[in-house]
Amino acid sequence: MSNRITVGLDGSGAGSAAADWAADEAELRGAALELVHAEDWAQYGPFAAPLPEPRRQWAEDLLSLTRDRLLREHGTLDISTQGSRGAAASEVLAASAAASDLLVLGSRGLGTVAGFIVGSTGSATIPETDTPVVLVRSVDGPDHPRGLAYDAGPVVLGVDLRSNCDRLLAFACEDADRRACPLVVVHGWSLPPVFSYAPTLDPGIEKEMADGLETALRELLGPWEQKYPQLAVDARIVIGQPAVQVLDAASGAALVVVGRRIRRPALGTRIGPVTHAVLHHATSPVAVVAHD
Repeated sequence: MSNRITVGLDGSGAGSAAADWAADEAELRGAALELVHAEDWAQYGPFAAPLPEPRRQWAEDLLSLTRDRLLREHGTLDISTQGSRGAAASEVLAASAAASDLLVLGSRGLGTVAGFIVGSTGSATIPETDTPVVLVRSVDGPDHPRGLAYDAGPVVLGVDLRSNCDRLLAFACEDADRRACPLVVVHGWSLPPVFSYAPTLDPGIEKEMADGLETALRELLGPWEQKYPQLAVDARIVIGQPAVQVLDAASGAALVVVGRRIRRPALGTRIGPVTHAVLHHATSPVAVVAHD
């Protein structure tokens, strides 16, 4: 482990919220913090791009002013900055993330119902790195003072019992243990279509399947509960769409943890439908952990 956290800055309120969250996390972990800004000239087009020198100065000011502000609030942090020009922002962030334990990005929020707008940079960066990525929603307004939005809740982990969950469980358990908060583990499920009429014909079949899933989840969690005996774990097997069940459990969470399978398809989504839905609708920070 590098014991470093990288955060991407773009000058937005969401980027500032991401920097605040990353600084808090770095302090919690005793890690160094790296601030990264990438100048992707292609995004501005041939006529909309600012003049190179003013834009370069703006980027340098963004990094230095953010570093100064965070040092005032977290005087013991080791904070470095990195600016890059010409390459795509997702490529720069993914390269920086490769040498970090965590990459933190901002996402523009549209309120408690709409949740996240992940944005093109976040959507492009997440599939390009195997480092866990946390997306932090900006919380604006006097009713949401900084530092109170995510402090008191549990860590919520969404799992698919058909997948390899070791990396997700390691990340979620470590984070919940570090925060001294409960861990809520959620597996959402529905009867397969072939069993559509089974509950009518045999009312006990749904309970039998739920009991089997609960046993499988407890067996999965057993070694982690032994490794973290002080951790309060709330395991939930719930009927319904997995993304909806994770979002229901995630209300007021300190952090929501979801997975992404490591794969490199030529076409199509590379995040997965459940993780995609959680990213776009959660109001708490969301960690996306790549796994086999």
